[in-house]
Amino acid sequence: MGNGTSIGKVRGLGSAHAGSHHWWHQRLTAGANLVLLLWLMFSIALLPAHDYATLTAWLRETIAAVPMILLVAVTAYHFRLGLQVVIEDYVHNENGVALIVLVNLFSIAVASLAIFSILKIAFTPVVPA
Repeated sequence: MGNGTSIGKVRGLGSAHAGSHHWWHQRLTAGANLVLLLWLMFSIALLPAHDYATLTAWLRETIAAVPMILLVAVTAYHFRLGLQVVIEDYVHNENGVALIVLVNLFSIAVASLAIFSILKIAFTPVVPA
């Protein structure tokens, strides 16, 4: 039947050797999420009040805004990685690629909106009452 041996027919169609890279990114983002969420919980718990003015004043500080932006970025990336695995494992038709594209666009949109909101609060000047 031609075209060489059986192994020659499948050569290049096997593992892309990217699975461990993806696995490590999921584990690293999970660890970063754990650390950043613990920081967020303790930071909010230590605030004197939990009203809008106190939270926006807290978020205007660099020590709060930067980790919050990191939390949003890492969580969005972790979300994208996790849903990509679910789609690759359980969607076995041509809709898989479209779903992965939609998940990527959704993750970028949500992260962009959240980061923009944090930056807007952080850079808005305080108006004296």
